Amino acid sequence: MKKIIIVLLLAAGVPAMACTNLIVSKGASADGSTFITYAADSHTRYGQLRYCPAADHEPSETLKLYNYGSLKFQIEIPQPAHTYQVVGFINEHQLAMGETTWGGRAELEHGSGEGIDYGNLIYLALQRARNCREAIKVMHELVSTYGYSDGGESFSIADPNEVWIYEIIGKGNYEQGAVWVARRVPDGYICGHANQARITTFPQEKDNKSTKQRDNKSFGKSISSKHIDKIFDPEVECVYSEDVISFARKQGFYTGTDAAFSYADTYNPLTFSGLRACEARVYAMFNRCADGMKKYEAYAMGDATAERLPLWVKPNRKLSVKDCMELMRDHFEGTPMDMTQDVGAGPFHCPYRWRPMGFEVDGQKYVHERAISTQQTGFSFVAQCRGWLPSKLGGVIWFGVDDTYSTVYCPIYCGVTQVPICFEEGNGSMSKYSETAAFWLFNRVSNFCYLRYDSMIVDVRRVQGELESDFIGDEASHCKRWAQEDNDRRLVGELNRFSNQQAEKMMRRWKELDQLLLMKYIDGNIKSVDNGRIKTTPTGVVTGIKQPPYPAWFYRQIVDDKGEILKVKE
Repeated sequence: MKKIIIVLLLAAGVPAMACTNLIVSKGASADGSTFITYAADSHTRYGQLRYCPAADHEPSETLKLYNYGSLKFQIEIPQPAHTYQVVGFINEHQLAMGETTWGGRAELEHGSGEGIDYGNLIYLALQRARNCREAIKVMHELVSTYGYSDGGESFSIADPNEVWIYEIIGKGNYEQGAVWVARRVPDGYICGHANQARITTFPQEKDNKSTKQRDNKSFGKSISSKHIDKIFDPEVECVYSEDVISFARKQGFYTGTDAAFSYADTYNPLTFSGLRACEARVYAMFNRCADGMKKYEAYAMGDATAERLPLWVKPNRKLSVKDCMELMRDHFEGTPMDMTQDVGAGPFHCPYRWRPMGFEVDGQKYVHERAISTQQTGFSFVAQCRGWLPSKLGGVIWFGVDDTYSTVYCPIYCGVTQVPICFEEGNGSMSKYSETAAFWLFNRVSNFCYLRYDSMIVDVRRVQGELESDFIGDEASHCKRWAQEDNDRRLVGELNRFSNQQAEKMMRRWKELDQLLLMKYIDGNIKSVDNGRIKTTPTGVVTGIKQPPYPAWFYRQIVDDKGEILKVKE
């Protein structure tokens, strides 16, 4: 018997309890793509891109799974006859997945301790499924057969035609398996999740013949896992575990009617932190691309009695890949939670706060905001799926490391068989520096920027914009030519070459930026720059040095604190 030992997500940098996802349906995108975004935020995880080739397996072949966090042996399961190629979080068929952890009820938070954890569940689905519906079926069969060893999770699932939100939680020590609900995001709409369960009430099988309406369109069909084989009916828009309500009743979690059952409120009841640190991030994304979001601001800021943020909204414009990148760059600008405007941002408006997020003064508890853009991001991506192109060409994972606000999203095709060196698994780690790793280069630049943020981030964003604009333009022009390529081997070679060239270009340009920032901003000065070079006199002496003062409010604080000591004596 052949056995394969694998820790599916450890090296890829599985985040812990701190992620953000955006889900964009085909009809909500500018070019008919579907998108999901994923920011994997963790203080201990390393940003790199894992590649797993497709493979054929013998009937007796098994797979050993190890928990991504503890590295302890989890379970051994049979391999299917064939597994698909996976690059990061997208496979060769343009099936892409992301996640955010919410834990949920304390009784269920760690599952039964036996079975498959959520990280392995994602990768098993990517290796065994070709589209969203197959992925949902595969995950149901896996947790039903082998159990689920984790707490609450929200998954984003995308293929070239559909996008779904799937929420799952284990049954603790009560039973094996999990209770879950999956809903297709309506075409033309966007959805999001950020460490808080978001599916509340949902259509149930008995309602399939009802006349319920959604924006003048009837609900599609809903099925329970008892009829999972019917999931491939395109009219099915909601699938749920058949005991999702009965299990809650049995354990005393819910006593109301079936119709009023809310998955999120039952398995992950709202708290202040669930609103302010989690739902607020979804609000931030919606607020920047949909109308009428102001009415949900109180809810996002922690008022559970205010009008609840909807599961999905219709954007006020069709979203491009660049729009999706920018929606992942947010510090609550333009809202009362704007992290660049309070005194915690310091004199240079730095929108980052070191942990812990909560603190206490004179017996009163306070919080720092938890924005989408955060310093501890290991990696993030925008997965783009395009049905009008060959699969290996149509699927792109726009991949970046470190903080979303200052990263660069580099295009890596789902058909590549080589990962660029700068993202390669094993190139550095959280305890091993590497000159050739994008993670360490980008962290060095962003951490330097935190010293004089409002000035330095302008330079960073300029270069970021230039690179991403070039990448998007180059990718589009090459696609037109490669779409005509009928030799699969040549196509894969071109995809490998292109993705590597773009990554190398990014690394070269970011190293130049790193050096320029040091020269331009060293010792609190700001030097003048012309065409990327520090300005000098004809004889080589640096000229145009500026030493801008602190803002007036900051001087006032200094005076209020130490004015008598610092006062100039006449």
